[in-house]
Amino acid sequence: MTDEKLTPQNENFSEWYNQIVQRAELADYAPVRGCMVIRPYGWALWENVREALDSRFKASGHVNAAFPLLIPKSFLEKEKEHVEGFSPELAVVTIGGNAELEEPLVIRPTSETIIGHMYAKWIKSYRDLPVLINQWANVVRWEMRTRLFLRTLEFFWQEGHTAHETEEEARKETLSILDQYADFAIKEAAVPVIKGRKSNAEKFAGAVMSTTIEAMMGDTRALQSGTSHFLGQNFAEAFDIQYLDRNNVLQYAWTTSWGVSTRFIGAIIMTHGDDQGLVLPPRLAPIQVAIIPIYRTDEEKEAVLPVVEKVRQELSQFRIKVDDREGVTPGFKFNDWEMRGVPLRVEIGPKDVQKDSVAIARRDIPGREGKSFISQENLAGTIQDTLETIQRALLEKATAFRDANIHDPKDYAELSEVVKNGWAFSWWCGNAACETKIKEDTKATTRCIPFEGQPGGEGKCIVCGKKASEKAYFARAY
Repeated sequence: MTDEKLTPQNENFSEWYNQIVQRAELADYAPVRGCMVIRPYGWALWENVREALDSRFKASGHVNAAFPLLIPKSFLEKEKEHVEGFSPELAVVTIGGNAELEEPLVIRPTSETIIGHMYAKWIKSYRDLPVLINQWANVVRWEMRTRLFLRTLEFFWQEGHTAHETEEEARKETLSILDQYADFAIKEAAVPVIKGRKSNAEKFAGAVMSTTIEAMMGDTRALQSGTSHFLGQNFAEAFDIQYLDRNNVLQYAWTTSWGVSTRFIGAIIMTHGDDQGLVLPPRLAPIQVAIIPIYRTDEEKEAVLPVVEKVRQELSQFRIKVDDREGVTPGFKFNDWEMRGVPLRVEIGPKDVQKDSVAIARRDIPGREGKSFISQENLAGTIQDTLETIQRALLEKATAFRDANIHDPKDYAELSEVVKNGWAFSWWCGNAACETKIKEDTKATTRCIPFEGQPGGEGKCIVCGKKASEKAYFARAY
């Protein structure tokens, strides 16, 4: 770790983000342009994200499987809209060993096609439905502009793929997963998100309807943080996923797909981080509590270390790290754990040993205001309460920031100003031409038409002035 300070957020948010990812040892650049190496600390954070999501999926009846990384190129050409949407991003393998392949293979950008092929083999009767499968995998999309975690050529994610007997059941699945994503984002990551559906221009290639959770980052830009798609019968027809229904009539299945990727790590960084480094929500932090022994002499060391060990054992229910590094100062250690976003720091020195106390420092409240002295008695209970307080405080702070930066502009000119440093929540007629004008004029896109918070009734489109029945969020986005 370097002692050099981070570039302040308000000076250059993009540079601040790049520095924090590397200095906190979350990830580093790989030799291949646009790829990243996720370092152990970053992978531990992703593992906690994965566990929180995976437990939700399994509780709702989903099971995990694994599908091939290589997909016959012809598979992607079976669903016209899908191949048109992904063709600019494909990585294609044409040589295997020393021989040219008879058919090129695509490194999966997503798995609807290969999974559709397999579902066609497995599903024969209504008794085989629903199929509720998820996989944890890596995918490749040949992005031109890349940024660590947010947009890389290769990234990790989960992708769920389900097949159903009825349209109603598939639509219900789509929204149920979106609810699970929002629950995870809010409760585990303390990232307030808005649930809604994507416009036709922004929906997933091949979907009938795409739904999304949208989050506001610390620079007020939007980040699509998870999507759930109702695919209708498009992929079922393309891959012949048919079953005999209860009346012995052959029908096409109704399918869905949904995913959250490692870009959610970027959401956590940019929602909570500050000029001192990461600020991680306790429920996902790889290390929840860092314990720092403080001593200057061998005599003080002999008095402090046994208490440190006692505290370590008492706090074993938490993800803890005793920083017993020699040759570096306590101040260096404090800064190091601040950079890594550890929610709570416990300091134990000679005076704490004498008083049967410890000093604790909350990461979400920098400086002296976040520091206090507490008794060693019932320490685990106090630490638990403090971590829960931090978790709540992060969500409240992020929610207040988001709400303060969402505006209801009175006209198009005001919308153009608002989206420079915030979100606009405005009436939209649904016309693609109005959506395109906003994007071309302001670089803001339609983030979603929210399911909640619609005013009802009718209004006038912020662009053309025609009747509109819904309001949409417009913002610049990552």
